[in-house]
Amino acid sequence: MVLGLLMMSAPAFAQAQPAAGTAKPAADSDEQPIIVTGSILRRTDTETPSPVTTVTAETLDQRGISTVQDGLQQLAANNGPALTNSFTANGAFAAGASAISLRGLSTNSSLVVFDGLRAAYYPLADDGSRNFVDLNTIPDDVVDRFEVVRDGASSTYGADAIAGVVNIITKRQVNGINGRIEGGISGRSDAKQYRVSLSAGKGDIEADGFNAYISGYFYQSNGLKNKDRPYPYNSDDLSSVCDGTVCGPNNIVNASTNPAPFAVSTAANFLVRPGTANANGTFTSLAGSTFQNLSGCGIGTSYTLTAAQRVGSVAPATVCQYDYTNLYGTISPNSKRFGVSGRVTLKLGDTTEAYVEVNFMQSKSSYNGFPASVIANANTGIVYPRFSTSTAFNGANAVGSFVGYLPVFVCPERVSCATSANRRLNPNNPFASLGQDARIIGRDQVTGETTYNETRNRAYRAAAGVRGNVTDNLTFDIAATVMHTDLRRTTDGYVYIQRLLDVINDGTYNFVNPAATPQSVRDYLTPVNVTNASSDLAQVQATFGTELMELPGGPLQVGFGGTVFYEAVNAPSANPDYNGPTQRYFTLNAFGTSGKRTVTAVFAEVEAPIIDMVSINASGRYDHYSSGQGAFSPKIGIKFRPIPEVVLRGTWSKGFRIPSFAEANALPTTGFVTNNVSLFNNTYLAQYGCTTATFSACPTYIRSGSYGQTTLASPNLDAEKSRSFTVGIFVEPKRNISFSVDFYDIKKTGAITSPSNAPALQAYYTGAAIPAGYTVVADAPDPNFPNARPRVAFVQAQLVNADTVRVQGLDFGANVKLNLSDKITFSSTLDASYIIKLETVFLDGSVERYDGTLGNFNLTAGSGTPKWHGSWRNTFEMSGFALTGTANFFGGYDLSAQDQGTGYKDCGLSSGFTPCRVPNYVTVDFNLSYKVNDKFSVYINMLNAFDNLPPIDPVTYGAHLYNPVQGGNGILGRYFKAGVKFGF
Repeated sequence: MVLGLLMMSAPAFAQAQPAAGTAKPAADSDEQPIIVTGSILRRTDTETPSPVTTVTAETLDQRGISTVQDGLQQLAANNGPALTNSFTANGAFAAGASAISLRGLSTNSSLVVFDGLRAAYYPLADDGSRNFVDLNTIPDDVVDRFEVVRDGASSTYGADAIAGVVNIITKRQVNGINGRIEGGISGRSDAKQYRVSLSAGKGDIEADGFNAYISGYFYQSNGLKNKDRPYPYNSDDLSSVCDGTVCGPNNIVNASTNPAPFAVSTAANFLVRPGTANANGTFTSLAGSTFQNLSGCGIGTSYTLTAAQRVGSVAPATVCQYDYTNLYGTISPNSKRFGVSGRVTLKLGDTTEAYVEVNFMQSKSSYNGFPASVIANANTGIVYPRFSTSTAFNGANAVGSFVGYLPVFVCPERVSCATSANRRLNPNNPFASLGQDARIIGRDQVTGETTYNETRNRAYRAAAGVRGNVTDNLTFDIAATVMHTDLRRTTDGYVYIQRLLDVINDGTYNFVNPAATPQSVRDYLTPVNVTNASSDLAQVQATFGTELMELPGGPLQVGFGGTVFYEAVNAPSANPDYNGPTQRYFTLNAFGTSGKRTVTAVFAEVEAPIIDMVSINASGRYDHYSSGQGAFSPKIGIKFRPIPEVVLRGTWSKGFRIPSFAEANALPTTGFVTNNVSLFNNTYLAQYGCTTATFSACPTYIRSGSYGQTTLASPNLDAEKSRSFTVGIFVEPKRNISFSVDFYDIKKTGAITSPSNAPALQAYYTGAAIPAGYTVVADAPDPNFPNARPRVAFVQAQLVNADTVRVQGLDFGANVKLNLSDKITFSSTLDASYIIKLETVFLDGSVERYDGTLGNFNLTAGSGTPKWHGSWRNTFEMSGFALTGTANFFGGYDLSAQDQGTGYKDCGLSSGFTPCRVPNYVTVDFNLSYKVNDKFSVYINMLNAFDNLPPIDPVTYGAHLYNPVQGGNGILGRYFKAGVKFGF
C-alpha cells in the first residue's frame, strides 16, 4: 500500500535509474566481502549511511541503453549543467566529450573514478574552465556496474567529490566467449547506430586460481541534421510558432517579413557599399548610397524588396534569404568509438589475489558547420585582445577595431598597392574606377563549402593491484594506475585573418563569383588547423583494514591508507596570436591551458556498530597539493535500525574542489550568450526604431545577436569548500519490496565563478560608467544604423572566489519484485530526484535562485535546472521472455534566469510566442527480449515509443529550439534497436 501511494503521489518520474537506495554486492559471490563505493572497509552489509545507487549492465540492457555514457546521463541525480555528446555539434568548448552534473552543481563537482582509482581529465575544459572525466573513455564492454554515492565523498576520494562520486566497476572475470551485435535506426530512417562487442576469457578464479580475458568494442552513431526533423526544429522561421495570438519572428537571414525600413544582414551573400576607408579604421559610406549585390544568392533564394521596405533602407533592391538552421544546422555529430581491454587475475593464496588490467579507447566525433565567416568576430585573443575582439579587419595595417573593405587597387606585393608599380584596379570592387573603396559584408554562399570540425581522443589506461590478508585480522589493498589521453582537434574551412588580407590585397579571391576562385586560393584562405592536446594521471594507493574489538553490535573496524597521484593537462590554444593580431582565425576560440601537480593524501575510516540497532561510521582525509593548497575532509555517518524492516541513515561531511588547471592558468575563454529583451532599455532601443514592448520588431542585429562572455583565469584562487549532509529512510517491509527517501543539503563556499555580467551590461546600455572589474567591448556598428550606439560584443571579467552556492533536494527510490505465478515474475524500480532549491549568495548579500528556471547561465549554457528528473521501470518475465517498459521524466522550467537580469520565475526571458514555462518532458521506452537458450538471446527496443519530441525552448543555446539536457535522445523521435547476445 505504501509503495502504491508513493507511485501515485509522485509526478511521472523521469530518466529512470535502475536501482536505488543501497549498493548491491558483486555478482561473483553474494557472500564475498566487498568494498562499497565511498568506503575503504570490506563488508557484507551493503546498507551504508550514505545513499548509493547501483546500475548494472543488465539494467542498461533492460532499458535499451547502449552505452554507459548514456546510462549516466539518464541518472535521476544528473541535472542542469551536464555536458552531452550533442553539444559537440553546437559549439562546446569540450567538444567530443560527455560529462554529468550531479545535483546541478556542474561537471567539476561530480567525480568519476574507475574501480576506486582516479582517471585523467579530458584535455579540454567544460566552458573553458571546468575539468572533468570524459564518459566516452569508459570501456563499455567490460563494465559490470557503476555505483553512485549521492552525498559528499571527499573523505574517501579527495577533490571534486562535492556532489557525489560515480565509480565505474569493471568485470572481475569473463568465462568463455561472449558477444553482442546490435543495430538501431529512427522511425524516420536516420540517426543509425551500430554496436559490436566480443569477449573471450578462460579460468575460474576460485576453482582454477586464475582468470584472463580480452574484450573488444565498437560503437558508431551517425550524425543528424536539423533539416531531418519536423518544424520548428528544422527552421529559423518561427512565424508559425504561436502562443495565443503572438507568433515568433522570422529569423531567416534577410527574411521578407522584416519591417520597414529593411535591415540587411551581414550573414548573407557578399554585399558592397561605396565610400572611403579612414585611417582610424572606420568607414565613411557615400551619402545616399546603398549596398549592392556582389555575388549571387548561391544556395539561397532571392527576394525583391517592396517599395515600403526600401524606404530608408540601405539594402539592395534584391536580397538573398537563407534558412541557416535548415541548410546547415546539426543536432548530433557523427560519432565512432572502439576499444580493447584485457585483464589477468591470479589467486596467490587462500585470501590474496592480484590483477593487471589494460584499456584502450578511441572516441571520434565530427560534423560540418556553417560556411566560413569572412567578415566575423574574432574571439578575445592572447596578446592583442583589442583587435581580437573587433568585428572585422582593415586592408592596410589591422590595428584596432576596423570595418572590412575592398581597396581601389590590388597588387602582388599585398601592401602599399596604391603606390605600387604593379598595381591594378581591384576586380572585386565595382567602385574602383570611381576611386572609391567598397565596404564589404557577408560570406560565401555560392560554393556551398562549410566548416569542418573533428575531435579524436585516444585514452590509454593500465591498472594493477594486489589485495588480501596479511594476517587473519589485517587486510590490505594496494593498487596503481596510469592513464594518458591524446586529443587531436582538426578544423577546416575557417578564415585566417592575415591570409584574408592577403587575398583581398592581391585580388586572387573572387568575391564576385567565389566558385571561380582557384581551389589553391580557397585552401590558402582557410588552412587546416590541427591542434594536439593531452592529459595524464598516475596514482599509487594503499589501504589497510582490521577489526580491533567486538562491540555489542558487531566488530569495530578500522581502515587507513595513503595515496600519491600526479595529474597534468597540456592543451595549447588552437588559435593563438603570438605572432601578431592578424595571425589567427576568425571565430575559433583562443582558449588553452597547461599545468601539472602532485597530490599526497592520507585517510582513515572507522565503522563502529555500537549496538545492534546503531552503527556509526567516521572517516577523514587530508590532501596536500604541490601547488600549495591543502584540505582536510571529515565525514561522519550514522545508521539506525529500530526494527528489521526500517533503516534511518544520515551523513555530515566537508569537501573541497581544487581550482582547475583552466581556472588557475588558462588563456582567455569566450562563450557566447544570446541577447534577450531583459538586457536593453527603451532609450537604447529607440536608436533602432523599437522598444522593449516591440522587441520582436527590432533589427536582427539586436534581436538575434549575442555577446561574448570572456573569462580570465586567476592563479591566486583558493579551493572551493563544501559542507553537505543527508538524512534518509530505507524501508523493506518484506523481502524484494523496498523504498527510500533521502534529503540532501550541499553548500559550497568560495565558489569560483565569473562575476555576473548583468551590472556591466546594464551600465553599458544605460550609458552609465562600467563597474570596476569589468571590461566591455563594443561590437562593430550595424551597417543599417551606422550612427547608433553598437551592441555589446564582449564582457571580460576575471574569475574570483566569491559566491556561496547551496542546493537542497530529495531523492526517491522504490523497488518491487513479485512472483505472480510459477512462471511469471514482475519487478518495478522507481528512481527520482527533486531539487528544492538551488541558489547563489554573492559577497554583497544578494541572492540568485535557479531551480526551476534557465539559470545559472554561467554553468548551464542556458539548459537550466529542472526540479524533477527520474524514471520508472517495470519488467514482466515469463518462459524466457522479458518485457520492460520505462517511463522517463524530466521536469519543466520557467523561462527566466536571475543571472541574466530577470526575477525568480518571472518569465523574464520569455519570447512571448511560446508559453513562459517549458513543459515537463515524458518519454516511454519498451524492450522485449527472448532467451532462446543458455547461449543465445535476442532483443528489440522501441525507444520514445510515442514519438514525443522535446518541448520548444527558444532561449536555451546548444540546440535549436529545445533543451539538449532535458531533451536528451528524445529529439531522435521513435527509435528502434535490435540485437543478439551470445555466449559459449
